[in-house]
Amino acid sequence: MFMGEYHHNLDDKSRLVLPSKFRMELKERFIITRGLEKCLYVYSIAEWNEIEKKLKTLPFTKKDARTFIRTFFSGATECEFDRQGRTCITSPLLAYANLTKECVIIGANDRIEIWDKQAWDQFLNDNSDKLSDIAENLFTDGNF
Repeated sequence: MFMGEYHHNLDDKSRLVLPSKFRMELKERFIITRGLEKCLYVYSIAEWNEIEKKLKTLPFTKKDARTFIRTFFSGATECEFDRQGRTCITSPLLAYANLTKECVIIGANDRIEIWDKQAWDQFLNDNSDKLSDIAENLFTDGNF
């Protein structure tokens, strides 16, 4: 499980250091792809394989399924770390998430998310007052 919030900067070659505890969980290879809300999702190979299995069950005759699969898989890149714990973010992914310099890296249970700092701050600002309502709506069946 990934959790926590970390702040790191992209270097001049579009490389980003991920926290060491995240690197240990990801191992040698991992996948970075487009996420929702204009951030990037980072998955371990094992988690990526599970997502692939689920997405294969979507009917290709449905336009929403085709659109999601195209967007999600076309941005996917298999990555690894260099000796300094950096990984290179491709230019299409940088553009998608508006990453320029300051990044926020968060653990989100089964994945890591990479956000532009301003976008992350805006997301928190937009949702902080709604959090109790969101929790109430998600956990109304008493399972939490």
